[in-house]
Amino acid sequence: MDKKLKLWDATMLVMGSMIGSGIFIVSSDMMRNLGSGYWLITVWVITGIMTVAAAISYGELSSMFPKAGGQYTYITEIFGKMTGFLYGWGLFTVIQTGTIAAVAMAFGKFTAYLVPALNDSAPLFQSGGFKITWIQILAICVIMLLTYINTKGLKNGKILQDLFTTSKILALVGIIIFGFILVKNSMWSENMNFGWNAFQDFGKEVGNDLVPTGWKSIGGITLLGGIAAAMVGSVFSSVAWENVTFVSGEIENPKKNVVKSMVLGTIVVMVLYMLVNFVYLHALDRDGIAFADKNRPAVAASEVIFGNIGTVIMAVLVMISTFGCINGLVLAGSRVFQTMAKDGLFFKSAIENNKNNVPGKSLWMQGTWACVLALSGQYGDLLDMISFVIVLFYMITVFGVIYLRIKKPDLERPYKTWLYPITPILYLFIGTAFCVLLVFFKPQYTWPGFILILLGVPVYLFINRNKKTD
Repeated sequence: MDKKLKLWDATMLVMGSMIGSGIFIVSSDMMRNLGSGYWLITVWVITGIMTVAAAISYGELSSMFPKAGGQYTYITEIFGKMTGFLYGWGLFTVIQTGTIAAVAMAFGKFTAYLVPALNDSAPLFQSGGFKITWIQILAICVIMLLTYINTKGLKNGKILQDLFTTSKILALVGIIIFGFILVKNSMWSENMNFGWNAFQDFGKEVGNDLVPTGWKSIGGITLLGGIAAAMVGSVFSSVAWENVTFVSGEIENPKKNVVKSMVLGTIVVMVLYMLVNFVYLHALDRDGIAFADKNRPAVAASEVIFGNIGTVIMAVLVMISTFGCINGLVLAGSRVFQTMAKDGLFFKSAIENNKNNVPGKSLWMQGTWACVLALSGQYGDLLDMISFVIVLFYMITVFGVIYLRIKKPDLERPYKTWLYPITPILYLFIGTAFCVLLVFFKPQYTWPGFILILLGVPVYLFINRNKKTD
């Protein structure tokens, strides 16, 4: 296959897939869970360490298995076809397609700031709680458009990705710079004055029921629950960097460039995220972040920075950001499903490349299912449920680095994990703490994701009913 993605393109794919709508939205819910600027920054630091540690660890696997499919390929090679299939199953049913749907809906909702008629018009269809709105139709059109563009060849998707990712990075840098220059009354001191003990008081104030009965008196444990609940948002905003591994087969010198793009891309994005949160804490008071209109602290901060035109500026930035993010997710995800089809674990028709040398049918299958999720309106609930599962699969993959070092120490490793074994162990420690705390404090975020993945077991057994399973 032609290698058409250079290091720059791969890095743009990492950053473009990460920066979607999350950073503009999730800090509201995080502040409601935490109640303090200190804790908000702390959670973003933890998430940043976790994300970069995973990217560094994945680098070793990407150098060992430099082919299309990425994380699916690593899991399959290390733990067998069934484990790999369960990851791919989760990726197709919710992780990739649900994220595409959610980001496309965010594109529609922020477009409504510029075209209020999108919000004001009556639903096209309504039956009980189910309705189809013009925003959903716009989201579906964007998914279909970007799917179509990507079927026309890798070059088109690459150009779009580079253009939109560069645009949104420059725009974010602009927001950060102007955020510090133009805000006259800084809220930083006030937000930091709440200190480390603000969590419980603010939690009671906003009615956070984070702790099961019987745990109420244990303040430290309660705080850990708040941190885990807040991390659902920061983790969601920081995933999808691994999408670059899905297209390893189309990257020049993948043994070196995949790991470089992952490490460089994740570090830059996490620094940008941190600085954007500094702007929120500088421009808005605690309630202004926690209770921003429609959970959009970015819009509230932009109005403080730029005045009335701030809403329009932020709406345009989020539209650029989400458009580029969807493109990255569409481009990368289809390569995994094509690789699964070659392994006999997905629809056979997804194997073929079209005349433009891209997996056209895989792209359309992914796009169609993402549209169904956008139409159903259930993508938000699904993503809440699946954040836990995404981290579990990250942990399985990072553990694979340690497992292979022990089981197959003689395998060629063109790149070795920096500070091994500290880096993968650090990720596994934070990831385990996050998952265990969520099981205790937010079980509704955990067991549905488990069930969804377990539903893949009978599907796998059905697909392999006439084969010898491994």
